[in-house]
Amino acid sequence: MNEEFILPVHVAELTGLPVGALAQLRYMGRGPRFYKPTPKKVLYKRSEVIAWVEASAQTQTGQTALLGR
Repeated sequence: MNEEFILPVHVAELTGLPVGALAQLRYMGRGPRFYKPTPKKVLYKRSEVIAWVEASAQTQTGQTALLGR
């Protein structure tokens, strides 16, 4: 297993999201997959965080993008 685990503070640096926003995403069941090896420790896999960000790629914003206008 050669996967790099990172802390929420490093995910925040990587994504630009505040650590609190990451906590809210975890609570809502959204955001990148995370791991809890102990009740108070939260870890992410760097590759999964990057994949989550890349999966959010858009070419337009707003409702018109959804309607194909």
